[in-house]
Amino acid sequence: MIMRIPALLASVLALLAVSTLPADAETAVPAGFRPASTSWTGPDTGYVLGYAPCAGTWCPALLGTADGGAHWRRLGAPPVPLPDNHNHVALTSVSSRVAYVSDGVHLRTTRDGGASWHPVGLLGAREPYYLSKIAETGGRVFAVLTSYGEGRGSTRLYSAAAGSPVLAPVAGFAVTGSITYGDLSVGGGVQVALGADYGTEAYWTSRDGVRFTRADPPCPAGSVASLANVRERQVVALCSSSPGSPQPGSTERRLRHAPQLGGAFSGNDAAPYTGITQGFGAASPTSATVAAVGGGVGFLHRTADGGRTWTTTALSERGLGLADLDFPGRGTGVVVDGQPDAAAGSAVYRTTDGGTSWRELRFGQ
Repeated sequence: MIMRIPALLASVLALLAVSTLPADAETAVPAGFRPASTSWTGPDTGYVLGYAPCAGTWCPALLGTADGGAHWRRLGAPPVPLPDNHNHVALTSVSSRVAYVSDGVHLRTTRDGGASWHPVGLLGAREPYYLSKIAETGGRVFAVLTSYGEGRGSTRLYSAAAGSPVLAPVAGFAVTGSITYGDLSVGGGVQVALGADYGTEAYWTSRDGVRFTRADPPCPAGSVASLANVRERQVVALCSSSPGSPQPGSTERRLRHAPQLGGAFSGNDAAPYTGITQGFGAASPTSATVAAVGGGVGFLHRTADGGRTWTTTALSERGLGLADLDFPGRGTGVVVDGQPDAAAGSAVYRTTDGGTSWRELRFGQ
């Protein structure tokens, strides 16, 4: 016999999934809270790391929701100060108990829902470097780290077993050059793209996070790949030129598709040039969104037909960057606009229709 849970009871159980996490004694959203990063494990379940004024500085606060942002719960925040250099403090939530936070240099993790946070080391990494991406899947952790030198740097993949206190470089997953970069995606399979000097491109895929296969890069030489999660077994990638091309405050972009993980990419659909690329995400094989900033305005360029036509939403005039663009499922998506310590502040926007419309989330009790 199949038992059906009434809708009201299901909503209560979903809220308890967040409410039963270890939390600070304070449950209210702190006064003056401004979001820095957001990460969602499902369409309605998400987490927001932000900062609030306290004792002449900014103190971190972590919030969780199980109903799409209608209600928030205060969780144990990581001891990560707001950087003076305006690095993005990035939150990556894996589950209700596992999460990572990085300011680009330092990395911390919790495996008990925020009750405790522990540092994660990066074997052999020497500053200056920037940790641009962190993800966990299939019992392993992956990270993309770019090191800088005098006219020459490198970008490489780091990994370890989930829960390991130290991540190590993965042999063979590295590029060197004057300018290096990379991206990582773990939804529906692991994808790793590394590049250098807009000429050297390398791309790997894996279905289990253990055995990787080298594949043809998503993007042609002269462009940088931004990876989206696998959607309905199909893969979508954004190919961006160097910032400021074809004119200042713009980026030439094209959308490309592969029929399955590891398949050959094709397509040459041009996306709007306006703004410098800040993020990319796909809600489905045909619905994709590009986050960009130009002229002090944040833009979300969206296609619903695989790149043939596009619409643009001018999100705000904060103009300090868009971050954490993601589509966790069922047409929902999120993005962070601005920075906590900026004059115009910051906000989290959410869509429930694949990116057609966006609304700002409110952080009440």
